[in-house]
Amino acid sequence: MDLIATIDTIKDQLRQGVFTSEAAVSQGILMRILSALDWNVFDTSLVIPEYSVEGRRVDFALCNNPNKVAVFVEVKKVGMSEGADRQLFEYAFHIGVPMAILTDGQEWNFFLPGEQGRYDERRFYKLDLLERSSREAAERLKRYLRYDAICSGKALESAREDYKKSTVVMTLKRTIPRAWEKLIADQDSLLLEMLADQVEVLCGYKPDLEMCSRFLEDIASESRVSRRLSPEKNVPKASSLPSQSEQTKIQIPIQTQPQCRKSRNSKSQELYFMGQLIATSSARDLMSSVFNILIEQDSGFLERFAARKHGRKRRYLDRDRYKLYDSRPDLCEQHAIEIAPGWWLGTNYSKSNIQKIITLAMEVADKDIRSHFSIRFD
Repeated sequence: MDLIATIDTIKDQLRQGVFTSEAAVSQGILMRILSALDWNVFDTSLVIPEYSVEGRRVDFALCNNPNKVAVFVEVKKVGMSEGADRQLFEYAFHIGVPMAILTDGQEWNFFLPGEQGRYDERRFYKLDLLERSSREAAERLKRYLRYDAICSGKALESAREDYKKSTVVMTLKRTIPRAWEKLIADQDSLLLEMLADQVEVLCGYKPDLEMCSRFLEDIASESRVSRRLSPEKNVPKASSLPSQSEQTKIQIPIQTQPQCRKSRNSKSQELYFMGQLIATSSARDLMSSVFNILIEQDSGFLERFAARKHGRKRRYLDRDRYKLYDSRPDLCEQHAIEIAPGWWLGTNYSKSNIQKIITLAMEVADKDIRSHFSIRFD
């Protein structure tokens, strides 16, 4: 199987929450990608697992000659790579490894440990498999990690060239406005909470997350209108956009009705399972009901959902309730429910966030079970 086809398969399995441990990420993602990049993954003089560094171990050492290390690779569970770069850099410094990679299978962070600055400043490239087309991901992986490129030194050359390119700064300048628009449109719960907290500081009253969500929706709408009225700049050509075959094909049975003003007593969401209406009083109640049904119908659902990458800085579901709202124990105590014995679900989200969480759950759910759901959001 070629690299693009391999990445397509891995992306489908990531969406299904198949990779539930570091071992699963190592064997099911890293080894398959290395093999497609012409590495002999069965030669332990070239691909060395559990490489020892002064009594500690790095997950994999890739060698350009037998036992001559060129790249360190540290593997984490999906969505759990935050903060692991420090440990990886310590390993690399000990023996002067020129390139280091930190991956949770979905996100790939490429570093040049010998450069100057903070750890994040020495990252020369970040790749999220679910955010990029398979073709683009394949091109980057070949550029930095193909076996012959590592052996010839071309991969390291390319990494250093990309690190130093002045066009990186220009790319960042172009991308920052797009990133801000996406941040507003996605309405990450952390952003909503920061906005609510700041409003409380300024006026003494704290708005609920739904009010903050509507404010961000207004900003996003104004931004879209502004773009339509201004000349288009830097619009990618059609040929550079992902083809339909590279976009997500999964059909999620969540219907979003056109926005319109409703009376306070009108129902804003409905949940049907196997044709039966499930009574829900709020979006949060609907989310809990969806999870309860999926847990009852599918014994492996929680493990698979936990294996998905969640919010930017948040876990939607975890065995440890205090991991749901990092650095906010008050939210963990007030807005976490034990959805199943030993499993905690966060509930302090706006309606749009809840819709995304349910969509993620439906991606993970068994297809037969998913087909029995009908969910409507207004």
